[in-house]
Amino acid sequence: MHTYRLEIVTPERKVFDGEIRFLSVRGIEGDLGIAKDHLPLVTPLDIHPAKLVFPDGSVKRVAVSGGFLEVRKNEVTILAEAAELPEEIDVDRALRAKERAEEALKKAREREFLMAQYALRRALVRLDVAEDSKTKV
Repeated sequence: MHTYRLEIVTPERKVFDGEIRFLSVRGIEGDLGIAKDHLPLVTPLDIHPAKLVFPDGSVKRVAVSGGFLEVRKNEVTILAEAAELPEEIDVDRALRAKERAEEALKKAREREFLMAQYALRRALVRLDVAEDSKTKV
């Protein structure tokens, strides 16, 4: 089987550790697909869902809020500022964060605008991953 080990780690905890067949992430310069025997790589990540494809073909998305991706000898590590599995996302809390960020964007100066924009993007990714998990079994 053409699998490799993926670890997703935040400063607080290990979010995922297991064998996958394929990983899709968004780096700050664009989308990346990682399969077995990928060349070594280190790149910063954008705020975007990571898509994990398992050996049985099932798919899971994880809300990833920035950080770095490291690929080495069929071991891949995502060192994320924050990461959540779909079942861990509190949708009500994410909706409130989205609303606060949208309000802050309306009132913000440049620095505050960027901070609110970051908060909004993070909330939208979390909501997207949480909603996606409800539509797939």
